[in-house]
Amino acid sequence: MPSGLWMKRCRLHIFGASGSGTTTLARAVADAWSVPHADSDDYFWVPTDPPYRQQRAPAARTMLMNQVFVPRKAWVLSGSVQGWGEEVLSQCDAFVFLTLDPQVRLRRLAEREKQRLSGQSLELGALEQFMAWAAGYDDPDFSGRSRARHEAWLENEVRPVLRLDSARSVAQLLQAIVDWESAGPR
Repeated sequence: MPSGLWMKRCRLHIFGASGSGTTTLARAVADAWSVPHADSDDYFWVPTDPPYRQQRAPAARTMLMNQVFVPRKAWVLSGSVQGWGEEVLSQCDAFVFLTLDPQVRLRRLAEREKQRLSGQSLELGALEQFMAWAAGYDDPDFSGRSRARHEAWLENEVRPVLRLDSARSVAQLLQAIVDWESAGPR
């Protein structure tokens, strides 16, 4: 955490498109607050080798989240749980919505995935399928996780929401959260 700055610990959900930096920022906030960090992918997917091949049932996801971190007084959750994790969302105190220019986001995501998958044998087209899914986020008619769905959900949200462009550095994003909290969003 930037020196000399205070942040109020809470149950914070950081979300946005895949590749927008939600996990990276959530880890930084959790480290600064000395609270647990949870990533939605760890609950959405059953651990497999290779990863991301088998989904958990929605009830099993929320049950596991409730067992591991939800009852705590403070935590940071990254990723998207809209559409299956409303029970967890109801426990959040505040939200950070990360956005990023789609071309920059997809370039970052492709670089991350190539690095993560280096040396692994992949099913033909698996990376291409994932990238096509990730590109759908910015299509208002996309049936999966999308900006349109996130924006529609936020229209009715009464708890504090901070919107950040994740083109900024992690340190700058963390500082924006510090400044937001210091200004009293709650």
